Amino acid sequence: MRILVCCTHAVSHVFPTVSLAWALRAAGHEVAYAAAQDGLIARSAGFPVVDVLPHLTMAELFGKFAQERPDLMREIEKGIPDLKGAVPGFAYLCSQLTDGTVAAAEAFRPDLILHSEMNGAALIAAAKLGVPAVEQGFGFADATGIPELLAEHMADAADRHGVTGLPERRATIEVTPPSMAAGSDGWTMRCVPYNGGGVLPEWLTRRPERPRIGVTFGTVSSLTNGLGPLQQVIEAAPEFDAEFVCALTEAEIEGLGTLPDNVRTASWLPLNALLDTCTAALHHGGAASTLTALHTGLPQVALPGGGYRSIYANAMARRGVGLVSPSSGLDTALIGRLLTDRSLYEAADEVRAEIAAMPSPAELVPRLVDLAGA
Repeated sequence: MRILVCCTHAVSHVFPTVSLAWALRAAGHEVAYAAAQDGLIARSAGFPVVDVLPHLTMAELFGKFAQERPDLMREIEKGIPDLKGAVPGFAYLCSQLTDGTVAAAEAFRPDLILHSEMNGAALIAAAKLGVPAVEQGFGFADATGIPELLAEHMADAADRHGVTGLPERRATIEVTPPSMAAGSDGWTMRCVPYNGGGVLPEWLTRRPERPRIGVTFGTVSSLTNGLGPLQQVIEAAPEFDAEFVCALTEAEIEGLGTLPDNVRTASWLPLNALLDTCTAALHHGGAASTLTALHTGLPQVALPGGGYRSIYANAMARRGVGLVSPSSGLDTALIGRLLTDRSLYEAADEVRAEIAAMPSPAELVPRLVDLAGA
């Protein structure tokens, strides 16, 4: 079987698909990716990748977005409370990817398209080729009616390719732990974090001498929110007897200046490897960061800022595995609770056990084969 994995522009939309892509390849199937901008990092996982929007960087894409749809950019910066609110922005971005995604699919001729959440370009490609489309969602929110709404917003892109509806065969894979699910009827699958590879620094192989908090703000958050939230964490760090390890890009590290003694930076460190050594996590509320911390059994503090990250942050808070800082800035008291509130650790352990009991990516492969052959 031939599977084309279609992802959007972000690292956080590619990484969650890699474990299933590996399972498919290990079962003898041929897998390739179609992605753009930062999503081209799929090549580091060992897969061939087609660039569906060449000659346009992530910053240029968001600049184009802000210029052509300032109304949507303002909504994203303000924060989106549910998936329906995220559809117009995703429709705009995916419309830019549609022609390249369809061309990649026509060249590869897949038997099935696996795609990241709300990738309307992948739905158009699957419908045009008459193959099943399987979305690997992040979960945490009710996605009922989202594909239909996305199709409405992308009607012009679909018209360019003679597509008049959604693919006839569709399925959804949910990696949300059962106690945090929003009622979806998709196929459940264990989240097996993939955060890239790399040579671990020597200090990461030693047991920390005091509590360690892993800090990440993802790869897209800084484009919409800047480094303000990270600076707040760094300014608060000296108040606590803990080590703060910030996983950042080289450019972000260069912009930080002098750091407190208990703050360490690391460039492109696999998040799962870092969190394995941590007591807790502090992040921007992104789905991949949230799920990696849940898989590791860590309590969390989220500063969701813009986008639709508040969906994941609020789900984490409802389950009792973490805390959400207000949009006005970092509430430093939450860091104290993160280090001392045992109820957070107990809930995180419960969720880790739930995740371990879910079907592995390898167990989903036969279902995908059956769907493609239906």
